Amino acid sequence: MRIACAQLNTVVGDLDGNLALVREAIRDATARGAHLVLTPELALTGYPPEDLLLRPSFAAASREALEALAPEVTEGVAIVGFVDHDEDCRNAAAVIANGRVQAVYHKRFLPNYGVFDEARYFRAGDGPIVLDVEGARIGIVICEDIWYPAPVAAELARARLDVIACISSSPFHQAKGDARERMLQTRASDSAAALAYCNQVGGQDELVFDGRSAVIDAGGEVIARAPVFEQHLLIADLELDLAAGRRLREPLLRRLEPLADSAPVIIEATLPSASGAPSPVAPVAGPERELWGALVQGVRDYVGKNGFPGVIIGLSGGIDSALTAAIAVDALGAECVRGVAMPSVFTESRSTEDAQTLATSLGIRMDVIEIAPVVDAFEAQLAEVFDGRPRDVAEENLQARVRGTLLMAMSNKHGAMVLATGNKSEMSVGYSTIYGDMAGGFAPLRDVSKTWVYRLSSWRNLEAGREVIPEATITRPPTAELRPDQRDSDSLPEYEVLDPILEAYVEEDLPPAALVERGFPEDVVARIVGMVDRAEYKRRQGPPGVKTTPRAFGRDRRMPITNRYDAV
Repeated sequence: MRIACAQLNTVVGDLDGNLALVREAIRDATARGAHLVLTPELALTGYPPEDLLLRPSFAAASREALEALAPEVTEGVAIVGFVDHDEDCRNAAAVIANGRVQAVYHKRFLPNYGVFDEARYFRAGDGPIVLDVEGARIGIVICEDIWYPAPVAAELARARLDVIACISSSPFHQAKGDARERMLQTRASDSAAALAYCNQVGGQDELVFDGRSAVIDAGGEVIARAPVFEQHLLIADLELDLAAGRRLREPLLRRLEPLADSAPVIIEATLPSASGAPSPVAPVAGPERELWGALVQGVRDYVGKNGFPGVIIGLSGGIDSALTAAIAVDALGAECVRGVAMPSVFTESRSTEDAQTLATSLGIRMDVIEIAPVVDAFEAQLAEVFDGRPRDVAEENLQARVRGTLLMAMSNKHGAMVLATGNKSEMSVGYSTIYGDMAGGFAPLRDVSKTWVYRLSSWRNLEAGREVIPEATITRPPTAELRPDQRDSDSLPEYEVLDPILEAYVEEDLPPAALVERGFPEDVVARIVGMVDRAEYKRRQGPPGVKTTPRAFGRDRRMPITNRYDAV
């Protein structure tokens, strides 16, 4: 059996555009002789559609798109994700062959944790479905259904399948792809059935989908793998006798009672002849390359899908803005990226020089706007209401807010979106100025720690074989330059101490006592935990950014702003 996995980059709500993507993928797969074509979960609507699902017209439009597609599928069998509506919404997979929908499967496990809210929108399915396609027994699952050994996967194993067809929209975070593939290999091996896994690719708001679709044989071996962060049509040829042989040799399956009421749905289909070679097994990307790909994809799709012609970035001469600019250039092209240096009286000359060196390296335009006159004007207007109080963070933050105002003015005038440059370490502890350096439409590094900022910058230079990001920027001690001789270390522990504390508290959700047991100083832990908790109101007002860790701020980690619980 030849199987195709159409790894597509859909857009939520663009039913016409998504339909065109699905239609073209099925045509291409059929031309290459695919007997079974998989598309991602909710391919016709895009994923996740969120509160669009509360509009009855949305489900109706999804069904209309499906009905428009069905008559065109005259060869092979296509499994297409859509929103079904039978007095309630269902996350569904349609089985199309011979020009009509011949079966529909409803997702049974609805994830309702982290970034997922499917129980808010869908009714769960109530049973498995088994297809008979020219004698081959095929079971269908949707994403979360396959993540657990029981009951869905166990029931399919008892159904003595040849192939498990899984359509998915599984978002990226670091190291998830490897873990997901190991899980899929286990499911295939335990079920003694081949497993075809088709995942979405592309960015949708904070989420980025890595793709990495795969076909795994009944012995648990990956025989085809799609590349990450690329639209791709993955083609694999399965020897169905392998699954039948494993079932004869596997004693566990003999001990399992056959699944009751598992009579297959006979699918009437005209199967094409195979043409051309199957796809190779794409190599697995290393951690830096994978994270870089996620950030580039996230920026490209957020900017492009929302119709912005380009981006504007405040270039401070520091590493965060340099890395953000390098990501933006890889995502959009140098012609779509504009840098702005905005020196103040506290800005060292090398900062503007380093920013210019970066702009030259990336091939982007850079403007220089002196902010001292504007800051002076603000301070003059505030002199009376500030009278009698010493200079402090209020005057420091005026500089950041002037910069934010100038960047947003340029955005209004030219239509390009401002990219905020703050990283996760700073966002965690509130080391940022609300309405200042937090201003922008998207924050690519929002879920990237300072440690990873350095790691990615060095990797990008190594990958290019040149200083894409000036080495002087990487080695320079980080500073906000809002007062004389300011350094980040004046306000924060060194990042090699800060980032492990933040990872344990924010991502692992460990209590402060557990951090102290890990060897972190108690006073430092108490201080950092307090900063994280107090900064929630800032983060809530910041721009979205690419989710790259298992627990990102916002959709993942949802803490109340008004909160008197003392974790220390």
